[in-house]
Amino acid sequence: MIDLDTIDRSLLRELCRDATQSASALGRKLDLSQPATWRRIKRLRESGVIKGQRLDLDREKLGFGVTVFLGIKLVTKGRVSLEDFERAVSAIPEVQTVEHILGLYDYRLRVVARDIADFERVLRRRLMTLPGVGDVEANVILSEERRTGPIG
Repeated sequence: MIDLDTIDRSLLRELCRDATQSASALGRKLDLSQPATWRRIKRLRESGVIKGQRLDLDREKLGFGVTVFLGIKLVTKGRVSLEDFERAVSAIPEVQTVEHILGLYDYRLRVVARDIADFERVLRRRLMTLPGVGDVEANVILSEERRTGPIG
């Protein structure tokens, strides 16, 4: 774990809000010079606090109007290795995230689809045919509010 001061935390909050901001623009907001801001960003990257940058795509504008969280319980963990399941499910393009969890289900998936009929097709033809899939619970997202991570 790296020690973060208040400036580091403010910098991370700003980058979470908009990672495309330049070091000089961030420096102006945080009352730092551009080189000092760049050095802090570089240190946060090198220490692994900043793992990368991602695009936040508007799924609806891309034609994916339905997002579903699936809880999946494997039938028998002994016969099907977790790695085999993870590899197979990760190859399905509609699956956005695969989380191995503790609780009622073994995995939680975030799946996008064009509409409910498209989701049903993905569920029946791709997900339910995976090795070891047992119980499945689907939760359709009605609305979503994005919150930044724990950068106190």
